[in-house]
Amino acid sequence: MEQVFFYNKTTDNIMKMKQALALAASPFICLGALAQQVKFTEYDLKNGLHVILHQDKSAPVVAVSVMYHVGSKDEDTARTGFAHFFEHLLFEGSDNIKRGEFMKLVSSNGGSNNANTSQDRTYYFETFPSNQLELGLWLESERMMHPIINEVGVKTQNEVVKEEKRLRVDNSPYGHFFEYIFRDLFVTHPYRWQPIGSMAHLDAATLDEFKAFNKKFYGPSNGVLSIAGDIDIEKTKLLVSKYYDEIPASPKITHAKFVEAPITKEIIDTGYDANIQIPAIFTAYRIPGMTDKDTKALDMVSSLLSGSGSSRLNMKMVDEKKNAVAVQAFNYSLEDYGAYITLALPNGPTPLDSLLADIDEEVARVQKDLISESEYQKLQNKFENDYLEANNRMIGVAENLADGYTFHNKNTNHINEELAQIRAVTREQIREVARKYLNKNQRVVLYYLPKK
Repeated sequence: MEQVFFYNKTTDNIMKMKQALALAASPFICLGALAQQVKFTEYDLKNGLHVILHQDKSAPVVAVSVMYHVGSKDEDTARTGFAHFFEHLLFEGSDNIKRGEFMKLVSSNGGSNNANTSQDRTYYFETFPSNQLELGLWLESERMMHPIINEVGVKTQNEVVKEEKRLRVDNSPYGHFFEYIFRDLFVTHPYRWQPIGSMAHLDAATLDEFKAFNKKFYGPSNGVLSIAGDIDIEKTKLLVSKYYDEIPASPKITHAKFVEAPITKEIIDTGYDANIQIPAIFTAYRIPGMTDKDTKALDMVSSLLSGSGSSRLNMKMVDEKKNAVAVQAFNYSLEDYGAYITLALPNGPTPLDSLLADIDEEVARVQKDLISESEYQKLQNKFENDYLEANNRMIGVAENLADGYTFHNKNTNHINEELAQIRAVTREQIREVARKYLNKNQRVVLYYLPKK
């Protein structure tokens, strides 16, 4: 299964980051459009499962998904990696699905499926022709009601996860920089480790520990069933009742709260990577969580600096000075906190400190002067287009509906409010958030160097 380290809308940021590290520039598209309201029906089952239904008959397609409010931040410090491990483990089968048959059932009926894990949630989803809605509902009910968790499955998925870590982290260029940054940004919060977790912790875990983790977090009271596409609302309600009413209620989860002391002095660190030849310089600032009023403005600061080939950092460092082969800024939003990250790769023997000075100079410009009206309109157009793109597929709508309920104080209608929040960001707010959060005494500086 795919591992996604960035939650929901910040998934776009990891794509931009990867493009930067691959020395590629992202194309910038500005489109103005009117967004239509996403209509939905929502209700709770007696067992605590929240259900969201969205009807769209524009194409004979349906997305079935379940979002569980469990991620790596819910793990024990001695058992990291459990949430991501369950992303894999819960495909092993159930009392009624033989081992290895889950994905075969999906593909043989014209569907596709996947799952991903972040620090804050685990998300399973299928897309089917709309006449296979009932199959999708049954599959997810089987995963929730009685998955098979045994030594065979644990051992198999343990090897799968180890191979994923080797591929995506250990042997991937720049694959460890998040590990360094989050270890420095967070002292007490579980965000200090990555969702992939520790292989030693997974090796040491007992079968009973895996069963206990499943029982605690993967029940109906901790999940949202979100369905979007070519459906009949009333018939879908009957199918939901057929497959989910009999699932026993699960204990309600109280997520622990962790408060980090402010960073008041610049933290300088060095990381080494045997998979790279070009060094990199990173900065990271701890910022508020995704629901904070300043998050959209910080998103716009990152786009202003590096959201396109014509953005400030790219124009200055890649095109004019030619001292960087890639430069990027992105806002990594999570539930409790976030990280505002910049990175640059030098062109030839350019010192990393000179790249850092150029980035700091552009951040200081944002802090000092209001951006131009033309830059502001360009940002508004881009963010409106991104919003529309995020909701132009049924699986995107299903995820964003579940996201609103899970992370925005049970406000499923956040999907319809987000565009107004984008439009409400002012030039003054963009300057203010840069002044408030992007200061040298509040950050981590990481020198990321080739390992001999």
